[in-house]
Amino acid sequence: MRISTSKSESMVLNRKRVECTLRGGDEILPQVEEFKYLGVLFTSEGRMEREIDRRIGAASAVMRTLHGSVVVKRELSQKAKLSIYQSIFVPALTYGHELWVVTERTRLRVQAAEMSFLHRVAGLSLRDRVRSSVIREELGVDPLLLRIERSQMRWLGHLVRMPPGRLPGEVFRACPTGRRPRGRPKTRWRDYWRISTSTV
Repeated sequence: MRISTSKSESMVLNRKRVECTLRGGDEILPQVEEFKYLGVLFTSEGRMEREIDRRIGAASAVMRTLHGSVVVKRELSQKAKLSIYQSIFVPALTYGHELWVVTERTRLRVQAAEMSFLHRVAGLSLRDRVRSSVIREELGVDPLLLRIERSQMRWLGHLVRMPPGRLPGEVFRACPTGRRPRGRPKTRWRDYWRISTSTV
C-alpha cells in the first residue's frame, strides 16, 4: 500500500497533548489536534462535542437560509415544509450521529434546534406556550432524539454482530489498559449504551 505523505497527518488520542513523530519515508508527518474524515470532525481528546456543535450550527444555517422562502412562507403547505424538514434539516443536524454520546447538554441542544424549526412550521412562537409534544403530535413528527436513539441502536447491533477482524467491531470490543486520571470519568459511547439499554 502506498501512502501519500503530502496528504497524510498524524493525531494522538489523549487528554493531554503528546508529541509523536511519525515518518513517511524521509518525511515527518505533521501532528494535528483535529481532522475531518468523511465530513465528521475528530479531535485528539476523543470527544464529539465539537462535532455536535458543528452539526447544530449547520442545521441553524439551513434554517436561516430557508426561513423566508420556505419555513414561514404561507403559500407552502405544512406537508411541503415537513418534507423539507425531513430531507434537508434533519440530515444536516444528525449527520454522523451514530458516534454521539448523547449527554443531557446534547439532548437539550438538539431538542432546541429541532423545535426551533417545528415551531415555525406550525406557525407558533415560544410566547404561545405550546408544549413540544403537542406540536410534534399535531405535525405527525417523531421526536428527533428518539430517531437518533433508534439509529444508534441499529449501529450497536451491527457492532455486536461483526465477525472478528472487522476494525469497528475490534475497536468496540477493545479494553485499553492503564489507569484513568482522577475525577469523574468521561462517559464513553459504550458506557452510554450500557446505561441506555439497562433502562429499557
